[in-house]
Amino acid sequence: MVKEKKQSFEEAMADLEVIVKQLETGEVPLEEALEKFQKGMALSKACQDTLTKAEETLTKIMSNDGTEIPFEEVGD
Repeated sequence: MVKEKKQSFEEAMADLEVIVKQLETGEVPLEEALEKFQKGMALSKACQDTLTKAEETLTKIMSNDGTEIPFEEVGD
């Protein structure tokens, strides 16, 4: 069984943009449009998850002892 390579954020966004453009034309048959919509929703969720994880990482700061603390707690 071949494992599917996980798409990068940029690849997923590019695929999502293509799907949106195709659906916006209104020239996609209904069944294909539904499939594209479902794939687009999955891509959208994957991109949102990636952005959420990146935000969580960026809002943490490493303390002197090597532990991570949320950014808003610094200086409290």
